[in-house]
Amino acid sequence: MAEDKIVQSFDPGATPAPDDPCPFCNIAAAYAPYDPTSPPPSSPSSLLDPERVAPAAFVVLSTPALVAFLDIQPLSRGHLLLCPRAHRPKLTDVTGPEARELGAALRLLSAALVRATGVPDWNVVQNNGAAAAQVVAHVHYHLIPRPEIRASGRFRESFTMFGRGVRADLDDDDAACLAHSLRACVAAVVEDEAGKAKL
Repeated sequence: MAEDKIVQSFDPGATPAPDDPCPFCNIAAAYAPYDPTSPPPSSPSSLLDPERVAPAAFVVLSTPALVAFLDIQPLSRGHLLLCPRAHRPKLTDVTGPEARELGAALRLLSAALVRATGVPDWNVVQNNGAAAAQVVAHVHYHLIPRPEIRASGRFRESFTMFGRGVRADLDDDDAACLAHSLRACVAAVVEDEAGKAKL
């Protein structure tokens, strides 16, 4: 499997050269679409093996039009990225059908994120261009859980975004467990909504 791995060094603080391969395109190419109600198993040899690309990608949703995965430098536990499979630099480059699918996926992933993390508040952020803090020139949405930090007495701390804030490298062991939980929650949300539609 090592010879199939798509390897790309990634520095989220660097501005990529125009000819650099897109890390999100690499992820989209490495992970085939699957039925969200029945994701493949989470084994190292599976279609969802995080090591299919470097740095590792923890995919939580993969459809013919889009892919969602954990951010490698999350602002909080569960920080997700959602992007179209096709390379689209900015939101204005997304097609109408892609925009509809992304919108539906944002709602689905939001519900799954709340279930998986237990955090009832979250941000959805989308940046367009370097001046707007877009680091990877492939349109993507951030879904960022916002745990209540004041309740624990941390009054001086606050969350920031738009390219600022405390970010840490993703812990691979925790990410594997969380991605598995998120995929299960995505499946549960889809099944719950299908059941409601039948009523």
